[in-house]
Amino acid sequence: MARNVGSTDRIIRFLVGAALIAMPFLSGLPFFDAALPKYAAVAVGLILVVTAIANFCPIYRILGIKTCRV
Repeated sequence: MARNVGSTDRIIRFLVGAALIAMPFLSGLPFFDAALPKYAAVAVGLILVVTAIANFCPIYRILGIKTCRV
């Protein structure tokens, strides 16, 4: 797996992913009363955090996008 996620992209992915993981458990929003939105937010958050840690995004590879300098 070649790196295709740059440092700024990694930071943004990690912060947004962590917020999505935490939001269903910390907020009292009525939208998150149902199970499906809660699980969807956590799943998307986990994907963002994992791609930030791995420095690799499969969708970027398919689209030919690289946000890293190397």
